[in-house]
Amino acid sequence: MTVGVAGGVGTAVGTPRPGARLRLVVVIPCLDDAAFLTVCLAALAHQTRRPDDVVVVDNGSTDTSRDVARDAGATLVREKHRGIWPAAARGYDVASRSADVIARLDADSVPPADWVARVAAAFEADPALEALTGSATFYGGNPLVRYAGRHWYIGGMYTVLTPVFGHPPVFGSNFAMRADLWRRMRRLVSSTDAQIHDDLDLSIRFPAGTRVEYDPTLRMPVSARPFATPAALGLRLRKALWTFQRSWPAGAPWVKRGWGRRPTSRARQRVRSS
Repeated sequence: MTVGVAGGVGTAVGTPRPGARLRLVVVIPCLDDAAFLTVCLAALAHQTRRPDDVVVVDNGSTDTSRDVARDAGATLVREKHRGIWPAAARGYDVASRSADVIARLDADSVPPADWVARVAAAFEADPALEALTGSATFYGGNPLVRYAGRHWYIGGMYTVLTPVFGHPPVFGSNFAMRADLWRRMRRLVSSTDAQIHDDLDLSIRFPAGTRVEYDPTLRMPVSARPFATPAALGLRLRKALWTFQRSWPAGAPWVKRGWGRRPTSRARQRVRSS
């Protein structure tokens, strides 16, 4: 099942129909992740539909990440301001010069062979779709960590935040948006703050009425390292709290839409049913 709140009833995504072929560019922020990046870029090279370009944003790596990107034929750009948000924003800026759709992965994402094709087909099939996000499966770590990451962290994120935002949040390791949405968002987000969760900030700041779809079958294998230690998990939670402090309640749907009520219970029901 697919969840689509802002645009009304959820619809299945990834089913192509006749229409213009959109140019899709993948953005990957990277800092000292050469081994992960090698696997990610190899997976992109074996897609059933190849991306039109891959932009790797080096955030000051001291390992061989830049060489890995060059050897794979990716477009390599550098962002001196350390942090995922500054690096991701730099990549979106570069991608938006030529892309119709900007797709986002992390260096430890391992996209299934049909990932690009499904993402592109979703946007080509629905001109009103502005952002698409999927779920995750985790590799590495122990079974409990992988279960908690998938069901508590990712599952909990969609269950809790969808009714709060009035639309599904996007997951930074597995989402895509139209380039024109990023151009409208560029001055709204806090992309220079390295302590902010980039995907959470983006989700909060989406303009009122933005059509965001969540497809839980669009699964992305990602590393379980964010949950490997209490310190790593604590860092993520602190960033989440700081993100809300910086952007709330300005990003609340009842503020953006000028209404005095919370999103309807239908939004909650759609997430629970997934």
